[in-house]
Amino acid sequence: MGKIQKIKSFFFKNTSTKQTVAKNTVWLTISNFGGRLIKAIIVIFGARMLGTAEWGIFSYAVTLAGFFTSFMDPGVNAILMREAPKAEEKQKMTLFSTTLVMKITLIILTAIFVLIVAPYFTTLPGAKILLPIVVLIIAFDTLREFFSSFIRTMEKMEWEAGIFLLTNLVIVIAGFIFLLISPTAKAFAWAYVAGTAAGAITATFVLRRYLKNIFSFFDAKIIKPLIYSAWPFAITGALGILLTNTDILIISWMRSASDVGIYSAAIRIVQVFYIIPVILQLSTLPLFARLANKDNEKFRVGLEKTVGMIFLISLPLAFGGFILGSQIMQLIFGSAYISGSWAFRILMLTLLVDFPATIISTAIFAYNNQKKLIITSLIGGIGNVVFDLLFIPKFGIVGSAIATLLAQILSNWYLWHTMKKINYFNVISKLKKVALSAILMSSVTLLLFSLHINVLINIIISAIVYIGILILFKEQLFKEVAEIIGLNKLDFLTKKLVRK
Repeated sequence: MGKIQKIKSFFFKNTSTKQTVAKNTVWLTISNFGGRLIKAIIVIFGARMLGTAEWGIFSYAVTLAGFFTSFMDPGVNAILMREAPKAEEKQKMTLFSTTLVMKITLIILTAIFVLIVAPYFTTLPGAKILLPIVVLIIAFDTLREFFSSFIRTMEKMEWEAGIFLLTNLVIVIAGFIFLLISPTAKAFAWAYVAGTAAGAITATFVLRRYLKNIFSFFDAKIIKPLIYSAWPFAITGALGILLTNTDILIISWMRSASDVGIYSAAIRIVQVFYIIPVILQLSTLPLFARLANKDNEKFRVGLEKTVGMIFLISLPLAFGGFILGSQIMQLIFGSAYISGSWAFRILMLTLLVDFPATIISTAIFAYNNQKKLIITSLIGGIGNVVFDLLFIPKFGIVGSAIATLLAQILSNWYLWHTMKKINYFNVISKLKKVALSAILMSSVTLLLFSLHINVLINIIISAIVYIGILILFKEQLFKEVAEIIGLNKLDFLTKKLVRK
């Protein structure tokens, strides 16, 4: 019974800073990876059922609506997450109420804007009829994400995990039913409406105690200060969308719906991995916010360890993904999508840039220097558009992947430079063993690839080799990761092998 109570206490209570960060990390990992793995089932099924062209139309419609939505959101969620943990209970409810009114207003305005303006930008036949459905998807998902932001301020990621898992489970169930009845992009879009609606309704139910008489806390006087604080996020988000969404839009203008579908399939896999740094970002933001300008030394140590752990994960993923690109694309989406292999390989290299950038952006944000992020987004967003226009006409979707990688490298350089001026940190020089381990693992991966070993077997063997080399090299970062995620047996083995 004692062990059961300990398990319950770890997973459902906040007892200490270290335990809370660990608990939140575990729940965010479960929700993000579990939810996306669940949804990956229907994404793969949908992409195969719809074919490259129809899948391209669906992806394009969602991207186009998301493109306009990003320009309409002034960073309300980010402000709520930053300010609420520092506020007293009454101030927190006032902040929650006021930002909720702002968010609902923005959802309505965005829906009207997308329905009126987006059709004029639509280049692919069949995409226009999806826009009203996609607006519903974005509205429900935006509301769910806003409520999840409030849940994060309470550091109750277990609630968020349940909501997110349910959302994706409903999408999968509805997706199978709707696609079997009618294998079209429109039917697939309605499945997403069902899932996102379920998520929004569930989030509302979970927060029902906080939503009771919520509008009585509304204070119009703080709207202006909130907008003033949030405008850097609005600009950063608008510029950031140029880095993440313009690829598909520009491909649709210059290439076919089939090319859009193939590129969208490749980037879907990569986006699953992008969740890894986001998990650490969300679980460490409250801690970073408390330490910034109060204990800069602890902040520096925490930042260095977090970024180091990120590289511990991103290096083998990027190297392995680059080598196994063609096999992975064929395994997941089938031979119809194998022409996207080189685009996928190059996009996997962006993990080396995107992973640390996510954490460093959070660190800059914790120091209330979000205005610095505008330049980072400006470099990345404009750079991506320019490189897309240069490379897509000649290299197609491979050129788009190259454009994304180059734009991220440029913006990431500025990001690191900015953070070092705020609170100097050093990570790269401490990654020699990690980098060597990844290189040695890649040699094994390449050998097995050349011998035509099954891709899943190759991945398993390569992972075992990588972990084994880290243990033999006595890598401290690996030991700390094992301790944080509670791998007791692995931690015991590490202690035995790493003991000096």
